[in-house]
Amino acid sequence: MLPAFAVTILVVAVAFRPSPPKEKIEWLTIKEAQEKFAKEKKPILVDLYTDWCGWCKVMDKKTYTNKNVISYLSQKFYTVKMDAETRKALEFNGKTYKYDADSRTHELAIFFTGGQLAYPTTVIIPADGGDPQAIPGYLEVKDIEPIVKYFGEGSYGKEPFQEYQKKFKAGW
Repeated sequence: MLPAFAVTILVVAVAFRPSPPKEKIEWLTIKEAQEKFAKEKKPILVDLYTDWCGWCKVMDKKTYTNKNVISYLSQKFYTVKMDAETRKALEFNGKTYKYDADSRTHELAIFFTGGQLAYPTTVIIPADGGDPQAIPGYLEVKDIEPIVKYFGEGSYGKEPFQEYQKKFKAGW
């Protein structure tokens, strides 16, 4: 039997031990994602944001910290976080994109969204290398689940999203 002070120390030590680090999404640069994509084809998810976007911050806090979202994206996607207003030149598919001072937006953000800029925008580049698919606006976990599973499970290009969505069963 332990003395009372030892039990107290043990209880305090257990109560205040650091919790394990929370899993996070491994955000890549567009270059890193393309390098990985060249070796193994998986869709690329681009979180297109700006520093001033409040809903971008909410999506970071609520959607991208959800354990199901983190787990699924880490298994099925290459994930990229891109500031739509970055001033760095970025290369994508062999072409160099730059910051466009007139629109105050990066040319790659304009390309990814087809010029329909909104923040946040979730851009998915399909595993077949097809055109980027932009989904504008804040996505809650319940909203992002069918989208990422549509691409992650290979339904994109085989059936329209509306048909997929009708039979989709949420699991998160």
